[in-house]
Amino acid sequence: MSKLTATAPAKLNLFLHVIGRRADGYHLLQTLFRFIDLADTLHFTARKDGVVRRVNEVEGVPEASDLVVRAARLLHRETGCTLGVDIEVEKCIPMGGGLGGGSSDAATTLLSLNRLWGLGLSRDRLMELGLTLGADVPVFIFGQNAFAEGVGERLQPWNLPESWYVVLFPPVNVPTSVIFSHPELTRDSISLTMRALETAAWHNDLQPVACKMFPEVAQHLEWLERFAPAMMTGSGACVFAGFASEAKAQAVLQQLPSAMRGVVTQGLSRHPLHDWVND
Repeated sequence: MSKLTATAPAKLNLFLHVIGRRADGYHLLQTLFRFIDLADTLHFTARKDGVVRRVNEVEGVPEASDLVVRAARLLHRETGCTLGVDIEVEKCIPMGGGLGGGSSDAATTLLSLNRLWGLGLSRDRLMELGLTLGADVPVFIFGQNAFAEGVGERLQPWNLPESWYVVLFPPVNVPTSVIFSHPELTRDSISLTMRALETAAWHNDLQPVACKMFPEVAQHLEWLERFAPAMMTGSGACVFAGFASEAKAQAVLQQLPSAMRGVVTQGLSRHPLHDWVND
């Protein structure tokens, strides 16, 4: 095998509660991750000279800071692999939107190069490596919709019903660090047990801060809430609402004002690359 093409799906946070803060400054979270079929596509071509590089430009993302390149070089360094890789990234997931595109790309890189380079690392080991790149990377390697705790790395699989989502893309890039450091951020939500999860009132503790700082987020939420309960995903800026059928979701999207952008996307039962690695 010398070439591989793989998808990197986006995620939604169906809720996101901040329940505390560690001594090192990291926030303690509870969230429910859902994969959706909005995805980036990555192309990998093996090299024999050990060079790891990205071969195309990604607007706003220098190669040296790209999580895809960092993931590939991390795996290369940790395993002592003598092979290299050319990586082409086709972006479809908006950046800075809370959809996890960068984290998903990094996870797909680890999963794909583990396969392309014939490394044979376990899922747990890849998740450990992924966590050093970002708190959201492990769930994409875990490969199942999941209830997450800690900084997002303690994962338990969670079955979710079939659903379609209208996802809107406010034209702002919301810096995660700015939201988490805001003095008005609620950091004392009640911790939920898994038993209480299904009956609890879901919300996103980061949403009020994002709406206050970025009025475009509030405007998109207000429009979408005319049709169904809507929420921001992650630290924003993207917002979403769930629907029982694709037809209902498409009917809402067709009414979207011309000044707004959005898509209809289907919830996935698990990550497309779930079976590429052994547990």
